[in-house]
Amino acid sequence: MGIYTRTVEYRDGTTVLEAYMAWDDSGHDARPGVLVAHAWAGRGEFEENKAEKLAELGYAGFALDLYGKGLLGSSNEENAAMMQPLLDDRAMLQRRMQLALEQMRRQREVDAGRVAAMGFCFGGLCVLDLARTGADVLGVASFHGLFGKPGNTDGNRIAAKVLAMHGWDDPMVPPDQVIGLAAELTEMGADWQIHAYGNTMHAFTNQDADDPDFGTVYSPCADHRSWQSLQLFLAEIF
Repeated sequence: MGIYTRTVEYRDGTTVLEAYMAWDDSGHDARPGVLVAHAWAGRGEFEENKAEKLAELGYAGFALDLYGKGLLGSSNEENAAMMQPLLDDRAMLQRRMQLALEQMRRQREVDAGRVAAMGFCFGGLCVLDLARTGADVLGVASFHGLFGKPGNTDGNRIAAKVLAMHGWDDPMVPPDQVIGLAAELTEMGADWQIHAYGNTMHAFTNQDADDPDFGTVYSPCADHRSWQSLQLFLAEIF
């Protein structure tokens, strides 16, 4: 089995976006597609690697782009500056998630009727927002995502199954927000799971995360457990 990759260019108005897609060549049948929403730095090697790992599992991985082709932050300040406009305009964020979903569905290797989304940090918030819009996806999985409500989805029904994997000691998402997400998902009729890992901070899947003062620390145990949970989740929904 070989893993093939390509970039997919698309647009949101005048903004050019570029996704990274990976799939295996073991057969000609379309396979389930999984969006990969990036952390606050933008679509980079971390997300591309996740798309390739999904391809190894028999899915088509589609690492989307929310910022614009070639935009990738190199510092906390740059990352925050790129992320903030989308946090301030959640309708724009949701539109770009929907655009990426549409693009993935159009790819010949993807079974358009079997799609899901996963995301990391900021991307975890993005896939939760996709679910909050009532999007026609089978499931969304958030890894150490932000949980804040967007303010424009109250009254919606969530069609997707939801899996949120969270570090209990994440200073960016304290326990009251975890309880708030559970209440929100219940009110929206979601089939949801929240996995909380003890003694675990933000960015626990990122091997480069090593800043306890900022709240980002890699956890090999939580990284492994969350990936195993993702595989079970995808097997269930597909």
